[in-house]
Amino acid sequence: MKFASVIGITMIAILMTLYEWPKISKNQKKEKRAFVALTIAGWMLAVLLVYFPDMPGPTQLIQTVFKPLSKFLEQ
Repeated sequence: MKFASVIGITMIAILMTLYEWPKISKNQKKEKRAFVALTIAGWMLAVLLVYFPDMPGPTQLIQTVFKPLSKFLEQ
């Protein structure tokens, strides 16, 4: 069942790319790179969430990174 979810996520990413790619002009190389990077990152996150649904979210990562800094600033 998880394999079907991954295929569905992949198909949505491909359809989204096929729809948006022609709208980006040839001269916008940075925009195309950003689109590819964000699409791949979103696809990877979606696939990871299929296999590991209890994975901590981005908010918990930010809390982990900045918690020592907040303790330092409180003193």
